[in-house]
Amino acid sequence: MKINQITIACLLVVAMQTAFAQNARFAEHGTIEFEKRVNMFALLKKQITTRNESYMKPMLENYQKTQPQFKVLKSTLTFSKDQTLFKPIEETVPGNNMWGDFAAQQNNTIYTNTVAGTSISQKKVYEETYLVKDSTRKINWKITNEIKNIAGYDCRRANALIMDSIYVVAFYTDEIPVSGGPESFSGLPGMILGVALPYEHTTWFATSVVDQSVTEDKIKAPIKGKATTNAGLIATLQSALKDWGEYAKDAFKAFLL
Repeated sequence: MKINQITIACLLVVAMQTAFAQNARFAEHGTIEFEKRVNMFALLKKQITTRNESYMKPMLENYQKTQPQFKVLKSTLTFSKDQTLFKPIEETVPGNNMWGDFAAQQNNTIYTNTVAGTSISQKKVYEETYLVKDSTRKINWKITNEIKNIAGYDCRRANALIMDSIYVVAFYTDEIPVSGGPESFSGLPGMILGVALPYEHTTWFATSVVDQSVTEDKIKAPIKGKATTNAGLIATLQSALKDWGEYAKDAFKAFLL
């Protein structure tokens, strides 16, 4: 009798799990709002060297007294089953971009076809705007067992290294079965709702997800800009920044993220 009761109980649990899975809603269309946070104190401190500390340290101290530690920027990611469009939300009050804090800006509008593995990125680089058409960035993700809830979704952690030296931590959810994410981060089996670059002192995390149908006119690739490829943009930046010394590294990374 006890064995039969245990068997019945197990069958009920399986039936309930199956029913839940069948009724679970997987968002294939919608809009995600992201918040980018940059630790300006840490970012600017990195720029101080023994060669410039006599005047840079007082500048940092003044900045710390008059400016918030974190710069916050907002963006949206509109998605359908096989397309995404990442767009920055324009700042209502322009920030203080002293010291060439390139990482504390949002200069990219990125359209991605997740099935074809292609992207069209409109990138503002100083006074020039480029339209970069190429394949999506190939990222060798290592998926872990860590789970984090972001904007109401349970997300699994994945780690990677991009551009040879930038350590990336991402959190994705398979409840949104679209292989997209903020900026040019993608390639996981679900939507990326959180990205952290620990050594660059920068994060992107979703603050809200609106599950709703999206019309074609809401996901249109940018069309304005000087046409190039990823390799072409890299060559252009290398030429423009060749005399910048150590400062070139930060600018180079910021423009190519």
